[in-house]
Amino acid sequence: MIIASIVLAAGLGTRMKSRKPKMMHTILGKPIVLHALSAVIEHSDLAPIIIVGHGSDTVRQLVEETYPERVQFAFQAEQLGTGHAVMIAEPLLANKSDLVLVTFADMPMLRKETVASIIEFHQQSGNTLTMTSVVGEVPRGFGRVIRDATGKVTAIVEDADATPEQKTVREYNVSAYCFDAAWLWKNLKNIQTSPKGEYYVTDLVAMATEQNKKLDSFVLDDPTEGLGINTRVDLADCEAAMRRRVIRQWMLDGITFLDPESCTVESDVALGQDTTILPNTHLRGKTSIGENCQIGPDTTLTDTAVGNDCTITYSVTERATLGNHVSIGPFCHLRKDAVLRDGVHLGNFGEVKDSQLAEGVKMGHFSYIGNATIGKNVNIGAGTITCNYDGKSKNHTEIGENTFIGSDTMLVAPVKIGKNARTGAGSVVTKDVPDETLVFGVPARPKERKD
Repeated sequence: MIIASIVLAAGLGTRMKSRKPKMMHTILGKPIVLHALSAVIEHSDLAPIIIVGHGSDTVRQLVEETYPERVQFAFQAEQLGTGHAVMIAEPLLANKSDLVLVTFADMPMLRKETVASIIEFHQQSGNTLTMTSVVGEVPRGFGRVIRDATGKVTAIVEDADATPEQKTVREYNVSAYCFDAAWLWKNLKNIQTSPKGEYYVTDLVAMATEQNKKLDSFVLDDPTEGLGINTRVDLADCEAAMRRRVIRQWMLDGITFLDPESCTVESDVALGQDTTILPNTHLRGKTSIGENCQIGPDTTLTDTAVGNDCTITYSVTERATLGNHVSIGPFCHLRKDAVLRDGVHLGNFGEVKDSQLAEGVKMGHFSYIGNATIGKNVNIGAGTITCNYDGKSKNHTEIGENTFIGSDTMLVAPVKIGKNARTGAGSVVTKDVPDETLVFGVPARPKERKD
């Protein structure tokens, strides 16, 4: 049984009122077209066909970067309806598959597990056509699923065309279909244009009924899987539903959220067992967090790797790496390529960028470390700053292990501080400091150690 897949992603998205193509708007940090594609790509024996139109270059580039050489594209130059979009895929798929799965890129909530169930339902039932539906109270513009007295699906009536009696129906078509391929390609060309001059894939339901073909609707257990996006209100509804879905699964997998509704965990985040996420914490990009950590409250981590047994409080990190038993915060900022090895502690208002802090480094308060390499067990006093930018380029600071940097020390890069050295409070260090040396003053000068 060969399965083909078509994803309709050519819509104009005029109701989004955006210069950006609708398919490029994001849910949990990922464009909606990628959510929709991820639900079907594992189930398609042939490379899925993405029907593109408005913003096609942008959509194509994104999809090709994400799934290189795994998808095909077809361009819908005129927006003549969903049926017309499927017609465009026919030259690429005719006589190549047994089943054709049709889904919509602006319905990103559909799970890949549900798609597998739809395909199984279609195959076991022997249907010519299987559609999907939800039962609920809010129409959201979806067509009504009309059934006869025996419960057999006979038609889909669009919301705008429904009679008062049909508007009382609470089963809605949510636009995911599985077709017998031969029947689809034979009958697709017989769809009649609507008064608006468009071809609707929903008309195939009535055609199958007239031909006495077997069809049915797979009713989704979770109505949120049927949420579609036409407006920014819909986008926010999908974001909230996806956020709840993802966090609920993490809680079932052993993660504690004290206030799930206030938190965000994007799709590519990984969390270790027995980690606790405190209120108003947002985990973005490819962030990974180890076991037994406490993150938050009021913390945002983006593309950050965190080891085990770490604590991050009231802080922001971006493209940073933390080892095990690291504690930072409150009010720390780790910028790109900040690397904190095991046991590092950053206290109030510490900032680190493009620097490596070795095991056991302590930086208690109000300090900035940039373009630096800090050795093991260094103590960095309050108000220390690496003066790494000279107006033209960034310069490097190196501090040897077991060194003590006094409060309010200015390290004017490029500069190297040796092992077991010290700087006095308020020093401005402009020259290298040898091992075992105390320097102080402005500019800092050496003094023989007596301790």
